[in-house]
Amino acid sequence: MAASTKAVSLFKRTLALSPPRGPPRALGRLRGGGRRVQQRGGPAVSVPVPVAPPRLQSPPCPPLCPQDSLGRGLRTCYRYLNQTSRSFAAVIQALDGELRHAVCIFYLVLRALDTIEDDMTISLDVKVPMLHEFHSYLYQPEWKYMESKEKDRQVLEDFPTISMEFRKLSKVYQDVISDICHKMGVGMAEFLEKKVDSQHEWDKYCHYVAGLVGIGLSRLFSASELEDPIVGQDTELANSMGLFLQKTNIIRDYLEDQLEGREFWPREVWSRYAKKLSDLAKPENIDMAVQCLNELITNALHHVPDVLTYLSRLKNQSVFNFCAIPQVMAIATLAACYNNKQVFRGVVKIRKGQAVTLMMDATNIQAVKAIMYQYVEEIYQKIPSTDPSSSKTQQVIASIRTMSLPGGPMASRHHYSPIYLSCAMLLAALSWQYLSTISKATEEYVQAGEN
Repeated sequence: MAASTKAVSLFKRTLALSPPRGPPRALGRLRGGGRRVQQRGGPAVSVPVPVAPPRLQSPPCPPLCPQDSLGRGLRTCYRYLNQTSRSFAAVIQALDGELRHAVCIFYLVLRALDTIEDDMTISLDVKVPMLHEFHSYLYQPEWKYMESKEKDRQVLEDFPTISMEFRKLSKVYQDVISDICHKMGVGMAEFLEKKVDSQHEWDKYCHYVAGLVGIGLSRLFSASELEDPIVGQDTELANSMGLFLQKTNIIRDYLEDQLEGREFWPREVWSRYAKKLSDLAKPENIDMAVQCLNELITNALHHVPDVLTYLSRLKNQSVFNFCAIPQVMAIATLAACYNNKQVFRGVVKIRKGQAVTLMMDATNIQAVKAIMYQYVEEIYQKIPSTDPSSSKTQQVIASIRTMSLPGGPMASRHHYSPIYLSCAMLLAALSWQYLSTISKATEEYVQAGEN
């Protein structure tokens, strides 16, 4: 079965893992939207987590973007942002300065690109050239697409407004957005009819749909001068940020993807445990299925050292929060999934209260390290001695432990100022509301599939 892309997954998941559609379904539908196969020519975590005092620059929770101060075009863009991803809209509007607008436009451009890729009524003969050329439409003031049947088609029908605001951005932002859009369009076209066979192809696929988003965001952070140039220059670390989130999404969403006819687990791995990927969901294959699951989780954990290195370089509080929350959600989700038969039977998700606590705590690098340490320890305690990947899992956990060991005294949360706690509680409340809605929708969907 050909893999279809989950295109702006890093965006679509910012509060659920970026939270799960569960708890980011970032650095975001929260996960990306996998697609059906299309033929050419037609449609078809319980250690307490200590928290160190904030060391980052700028207020922890900057005010949301005042809509009244924006021009008509930008107000329209923020309206589309809220319509297509309310959770991500809140996170974007917490970013500082002009970076806020650049990331908003970046999101909408990739959402429009994703909508083209996701529309099964567009034949491949038409779709592939559009994906390859989509970046050029940013500089064509009149370009729009009126034939889409997708729910987010307004970003295509009113693309002239989005492209106009894109052209108003500083050239340094325009160059980043156009370049990432071009590369992602090429990658989406490549995987329209291509299976994810090898682990190398799995990494490549995840790079196209999430790693590029991480790279683009990192370049925007540096271009804004809120972060040092190295943040945008080190594409390997930025790519790992995206891959860690995307692999977590793919691993956790095995059953949902199977119910919707999508396959994203790499054949090189699952073929060692079953003749068909769908066979892993059969009760008689559950032991082999869990071993396959554990191997993929071990693969994803290899990105954690890069994640910690990346986050340790950030100095702006709004950027740190934007990046850190999805990562701690991801590690908590992997801990919940590890050696868990429920992945093949229903929905695995972290508790809402647990998600809110993670969002409130992940405000500085020492706190994030403590969270990572907590959850890899949880995984370590569950490693079966008979698991074929047990030694590799223990090795990668050892490397994460080394990077996550607390360094120096850490203060408790009551040392934060009242205004900081108020902002944190606001973010937590928004996140909890989002999680409740998504969890209910996902549960209803899975129940419908079972019936």
